[in-house]
Amino acid sequence: MPAGPSMMGTAHPCATCAVDVSGGVGALPQFCYAYLTHAHFKRHGGIPMALAVQEKARTAHEIYYPESDGKPMAENTLQFEWIVTIKENLDALLPDAFVAGDLFWYPQQGNNRRRQAPDILVAFGRPKGHRGSYKQWEEGDIAPQVVFEILSPGNRAREMRRKAQFYEQYGVEEYYVYDPDHNTLSGWHRVAGGWQPMDTQHGWQSPRLGVRFTLTPETLRIQRPDGSLFETFAELTQRAAAARQEQEAAQAQAAAAQAQAAAAWAQVEQERQTISALRAELARLQQQGHTESQA
Repeated sequence: MPAGPSMMGTAHPCATCAVDVSGGVGALPQFCYAYLTHAHFKRHGGIPMALAVQEKARTAHEIYYPESDGKPMAENTLQFEWIVTIKENLDALLPDAFVAGDLFWYPQQGNNRRRQAPDILVAFGRPKGHRGSYKQWEEGDIAPQVVFEILSPGNRAREMRRKAQFYEQYGVEEYYVYDPDHNTLSGWHRVAGGWQPMDTQHGWQSPRLGVRFTLTPETLRIQRPDGSLFETFAELTQRAAAARQEQEAAQAQAAAAQAQAAAAWAQVEQERQTISALRAELARLQQQGHTESQA
């Protein structure tokens, strides 16, 4: 750190130890990083290796990792619906995986420019919970194993090539690209360390997720291992409402049947009492006739 001119009444605190250095670095304590590097530089023309490593670690620790780039998650409602549908269905399906949508993934500590925000990422072996970004060195150095990109009209081929190179470089095992506007699905999976294209045109079952992707003439169908389909929130709500209506109708039908059975039982009981009364009356009349015949 070079010495500066002394300025009467003006303090210049050291950025490392906050000591006033308006009179030069000689006022710094000998343990201060600025003092040590300045003294070493004067003697040897460079910063000592140990201090350089220490400074690099300190700088990496202080680096700011943005959680947003200011861009919208989706460009239109169709893309947004697909992102939310896949993310939420996978999150419910996979209890042992962290699933996120439009979250920055930083693979390297100290490099806040090397990043991507997949539309959906899946990281097996990481706990669920809220995060501002996915910093791989804070996640057991586990890279997301599966990523999805949902295309919109604004996506460009160069941008998608750059994303694919990033995902391949940093260890993604399965990469899916779905274009809802043209109903096309592309995918790559890792085989023997390298990426191979998936045969998505004849149906594809994900080795990692266990779900099956099938393209119909109209849309993409995603099936869980039990055969049930991924559904939008609206579809889930409609199905729940229909199930509730069926349950209420069944309960009403059961209640009506129970009331009908109770009425039938009441009628049987009334008829039984009538028969019992008639028998009693008949017995009385027979007894009366027997008594009169004896008299």
